[in-house]
Amino acid sequence: MPLRHGLSEELNRQGNEHFSRGHYTDAYACYAKALECDRLTGDQRALVATLGNLGNICAVSGRREAAQAHYQEVLELQKILGDEKGIGTTLANLGNLRADAGEWDRARAYYLEALDLMTKTHDEAAKAVLYSDLGLVARETGQFDEAIQCYERSLVLMRRLGNHGGVADAWRMIGRTFLMQKRYDEAVACCQTSQSIAERWRDELRAGGARYVLADCYEAMGRLREAADLLEQVVYMDRKYQLPKLEENLRRLQHLRQRLSVAEHQSAIRESNL
Repeated sequence: MPLRHGLSEELNRQGNEHFSRGHYTDAYACYAKALECDRLTGDQRALVATLGNLGNICAVSGRREAAQAHYQEVLELQKILGDEKGIGTTLANLGNLRADAGEWDRARAYYLEALDLMTKTHDEAAKAVLYSDLGLVARETGQFDEAIQCYERSLVLMRRLGNHGGVADAWRMIGRTFLMQKRYDEAVACCQTSQSIAERWRDELRAGGARYVLADCYEAMGRLREAADLLEQVVYMDRKYQLPKLEENLRRLQHLRQRLSVAEHQSAIRESNL
């Protein structure tokens, strides 16, 4: 039995490595083998870890129903073990699945239940992320003031925890919310703050995320040259890290350049007629 337990740990470790590199098929295979070991040993804590990993891999691969089943089994085991901190995390994961499906009311219900437990167990790091999740739900359902409040709570906790990436994320999300309200100057200021923090900590991906929203802001304001310049930097990052939005962003950049060319041509005609 100890040999099987050790094998499960090793398979989960290998799976986590594959997961971190984006090799989801290989990660799933490792986790599935680990699950076989855990079923044989009946080790409930090992089962929680392995099933949680399987839930995560299914979630990022778009297999929501399989992820839901894994998380539900995790939840039942955590209740047996009396693991309130773990239950809070699993409820948040279940909320994420519903948010990914656009089921905002169900997502919010899971998040609020998770928030109660995280408050009870003083899990500040998890709460910092959860407030951001609640902000997304509020934003997507048009509750913009509530969204800003949630993001600001996340920001306060991220600062307290020294989570610089989380601070940059919170500023970007506040900026996106202001953009949806057409509060462009405030949106730009927030995105620039997010970009500055990410650059200071040499976090290229987060800096790219801030530039993406900033490009949206400038495009909406009619500042097409600045929007195109930023989007060029985003496309560079997409290529460098093989990100999934490369083709979409290339098309958007091409469209922006065409608009810019037309606008500059029309401006030249107007000047020549003066």
